[in-house]
Amino acid sequence: MPETDLLTQLHVMASQNILGVYVLLAIAPFLQEDATVVAAASLSLGGLGNSVALFVAVGLGLTVSVLWKYWIGRAARSHKWAQRFAAKPSVEKAQKLVANRLGVSTIAARFVPGTRIPFYVAAGFFKAPWWSFAGWSVVSVVLYVGVMFALFHAVGALAGEAAVIWLPVVAIFTLLVYVAVQKLRARK
Repeated sequence: MPETDLLTQLHVMASQNILGVYVLLAIAPFLQEDATVVAAASLSLGGLGNSVALFVAVGLGLTVSVLWKYWIGRAARSHKWAQRFAAKPSVEKAQKLVANRLGVSTIAARFVPGTRIPFYVAAGFFKAPWWSFAGWSVVSVVLYVGVMFALFHAVGALAGEAAVIWLPVVAIFTLLVYVAVQKLRARK
């Protein structure tokens, strides 16, 4: 049973380096958010760490990553070219839309592929209220991570031990296909 041997080895490695796993999950969202959430949900499903601690680690990493992108947009606004750009009527209209629907927009950006980074940077650029944006960002992160963990555990309960191996593989493969399709569309 090679699958069982692999699981045993993963359990041993994770238990010996669990603090490192949590730190890695908090840092990794700066590189790739979805893969990090899939990894955390996979570890939780496999019992390779405390599910609450995994949830908190990945949630903290996602939140800090989002807020960092907000400040990139805010910093960009200080440049003269950005101020001229922000004065355009179409940009002012977009700014009002972001300000008037900040909560819904923040949650939607979390779940709609390809909108996260542009929205978070735009929120900073448009000087969306910091505390409101931060609060809605936390809500969106908790919802997203919660949905992913729930899906992994629900499918894991139905599929049994095989889900521990195959669910992460399928999720990462799906993510890679999505990224490849987006890259191909961008070339056109």
